[in-house]
Amino acid sequence: MPAPQDIAPFDGLSVCIFCGSSDTAHETYLQAAADLGEGLARAGYRLVYGGGGVGLMGASARAAHGAGGRVVGIMPAFLRSRERLFDEVETVVVTSMHERKQLMYDQSDVFVVAPGGIGTLEEAIELLSWKRLALHDKPVIFLNLRGFWNDLLAMIRHNVQEGMTPEAFLQAFDVAETVEDVMSLLRGVAQPLDAERR
Repeated sequence: MPAPQDIAPFDGLSVCIFCGSSDTAHETYLQAAADLGEGLARAGYRLVYGGGGVGLMGASARAAHGAGGRVVGIMPAFLRSRERLFDEVETVVVTSMHERKQLMYDQSDVFVVAPGGIGTLEEAIELLSWKRLALHDKPVIFLNLRGFWNDLLAMIRHNVQEGMTPEAFLQAFDVAETVEDVMSLLRGVAQPLDAERR
């Protein structure tokens, strides 16, 4: 497996997907993950994800790879069997969850938080916390299929209403109801980034 410094460079938009690893997820979520992976590949974007071959993770990576896209998986060694490493794509095996998340952040220009379990929730909260602390200013998009993230979004609004977080933080992320909405937002991110890199 390549070391992090050996990850092949990529000049286009790199999109990190945080999502579930459960194969028992609703078919709507699994299909949307596949549609998103394929959409990223067809748009010329690179998918950065957790490295697994199961659940929404596997669906997005397989679809992106199948459509000829660049995919980078980042997997902690202890999860290799549990999340069934998808090693048909460029993959990095790291030592811990912390290293995994840091490398995913470092390799990405924008983050899409799709439906997932407690691990996805933890990743999303840390991502928002880092943004609140000005440790990054990268776009964050919640893919709110079937209202999956409604309760979390309500909790964030409640946090603002109770004076725990400034109201401006509500602008720190976008909410998309469909994969098509996500792709539209990503095009908006890619255009100024492409101009900046030229």
